[in-house]
Amino acid sequence: MEMPAARPRDHLFDVDPSTGLLARARQLPSPNCDDRPPGAVPELIVVHGISLPPGEFGGPWIDLLFTNALPRAAHPYFATIEALRVSSHVLVRRDGELVQYVPFHRRAWHAGVSSWRGRERCNDFSIGIELEGADDVPYSDAQYASLSGLAASLASAYPGLAPDAIAGHSDVAPGRKTDPGSVFDWPRLRRLLAMHVAAREERT
Repeated sequence: MEMPAARPRDHLFDVDPSTGLLARARQLPSPNCDDRPPGAVPELIVVHGISLPPGEFGGPWIDLLFTNALPRAAHPYFATIEALRVSSHVLVRRDGELVQYVPFHRRAWHAGVSSWRGRERCNDFSIGIELEGADDVPYSDAQYASLSGLAASLASAYPGLAPDAIAGHSDVAPGRKTDPGSVFDWPRLRRLLAMHVAAREERT
């Protein structure tokens, strides 16, 4: 049955705007970030999909990629990406665990060359959320629950971020990126997000 986290537990997704941190998340700071341009605030959530090695889940590899510590000898694919300097604000693992690499008020290096509604450089004004997955592998129930709860919390914490301002990496970089993939269930996310938003409104 499609349900968000129980309403009394929605507070577990709360974000502290003064620090840009999510208390529930495992914190693993990435050096791959910087300050947003003056006046820029979060106005968009970009949903990504990632697996390392491609198509494989689990292990420390995503953490190591985002902290510039990926060992090239551990897998042939790693030699092709070890020089990348990338990050995301948060990773949602297959079991729903949240790992935060960059505070939300800072700029993570996740979208690359990108545009949303005619506005370029999405990193400047977006929050990047990675889902551990692949384009052709359905995401887990736990991931939808964590993503929707986090998105509702972010919309509450940052007034410039509307609850429906969510796009895929493929939407902001069409032709260059395909994630989170055709199997990502956008209607399901939006239904769950609406339920979380309603629960938060009842709390206030």
